[in-house]
Amino acid sequence: MTLGAWGEQQAVEYFRHLGMKIVERNFRTPVGEIDIIVKNRHFIIFVEVKTRRSTAFGTPQEAVGPHKQRQILRTAQWYLQNHSKLKLQPRFDVVAILCQSNTAPQITHIEDAFSL
Repeated sequence: MTLGAWGEQQAVEYFRHLGMKIVERNFRTPVGEIDIIVKNRHFIIFVEVKTRRSTAFGTPQEAVGPHKQRQILRTAQWYLQNHSKLKLQPRFDVVAILCQSNTAPQITHIEDAFSL
């Protein structure tokens, strides 16, 4: 399993622990991919997961820059157009996972990290 896939699995377990429903994983369209789509109360949450072994090149969440945000927004719009019956408020979260040796992974959940 790759580090990225492992990180996404950690994020899925985190959301399930919070009682949220996983709707999709690795949702792909011609315009991009969303790692996890989660449903929680009144929200459909589009989640980008970034996993790193160190902060030598910055924190994991810093890797979700403007270009990546635009790609996620376009992909989310594609999803919402094809699921128009959903009457949920979209939200864009980032889950940053720092996995350093000999310690439990450090999970940082940034709710509403960016918006349309």
